[in-house]
Amino acid sequence: MTRRALITGITGQDGSYLAELLLAKGYEVHGLRRRASTFNSSRIEHLYQDPRDPDARLFLHYADLTDESRLTRLLRRIEPHEVYNLAGQSHVGVSFDEPEYTGDTVGLGVVRLLEAIRTADLDCRFYQASSSAMFGVAPAPQDEDTVCRPLSPYGAAKLYAHWATATYREGYGMYAVSGILFNHESPRRGETFVTRKISRAVARIQAGLTDYLYMGNLDAVRDWGYAPEYVEGMWRMLQGDRPRDYVLATGRSFTVRDFVVAAFEHAGLDWEKHVRLDERYLRPTESGELIGDARRAERELGWRPTVHTEELVRIMVDADVEAVQHEGRPWVDRPRNWPPVG
Repeated sequence: MTRRALITGITGQDGSYLAELLLAKGYEVHGLRRRASTFNSSRIEHLYQDPRDPDARLFLHYADLTDESRLTRLLRRIEPHEVYNLAGQSHVGVSFDEPEYTGDTVGLGVVRLLEAIRTADLDCRFYQASSSAMFGVAPAPQDEDTVCRPLSPYGAAKLYAHWATATYREGYGMYAVSGILFNHESPRRGETFVTRKISRAVARIQAGLTDYLYMGNLDAVRDWGYAPEYVEGMWRMLQGDRPRDYVLATGRSFTVRDFVVAAFEHAGLDWEKHVRLDERYLRPTESGELIGDARRAERELGWRPTVHTEELVRIMVDADVEAVQHEGRPWVDRPRNWPPVG
């Protein structure tokens, strides 16, 4: 029997890597995407299949986590065996500017999806993308039992969704789990996220297209891993005998400054000549040291990261250096696999 999976947020970084993984495992994959006036599916273009093809295994549907009736209708039609919720406003900084929208999509959106599954009476397994942002100023390292003290609207919304998932697991007997993922990056990361902002700026400075990178807090401490490895952890969480939440992390700490220095050095540049502080990028509050303890995932899921921050920096800078080489070229002259998919 072919297993069916539904991925919300399939056009994002994690959604695209997860779709690749599941298709490689023989799944039929359905993805939800929001209707937009511009194309937003570049990360999955290389996976596209004509839905009229009898051998097609990837199908896209327009839907939004703010519309529970649409979610319920789609779930009844697709009848997935696994549901991965990766959708919602995902930028911590933006959540200070859009707190209500963040709470609606990141927090209440999860409840709508869980309620749609329950209303449709589906026998499926549910994965919720929780976040290290929930921990806020909790002492490091953080694991599954650490008390959360979020310091952003995004972190607060993720914490609400996290406990909502646990409530549906305990209250209705659903196989519903949360993966508490620490920062995980790749060449597919959005350009407004700090790691991609850095790697892209380095590539453009090296190419002589710009001179400076403007940054906020360089002292923030984070635990950065490689996104393709983390989506495998998501899949493993839904294959177990019992539902349980897991932290996915490298257990290693890097400051934003460390990331900046490594990226510029890899490109043969002096970071101090090109990096400028801009107070516009400082947030009203800043989380403490976010360093994850993933020993439970290693012990029970056999999951262990192999790509650490130093290698991640090289992967991202090299990808953006290649990408910058194609800037300004007509689309018809670009390689068939453009944009690069990491």
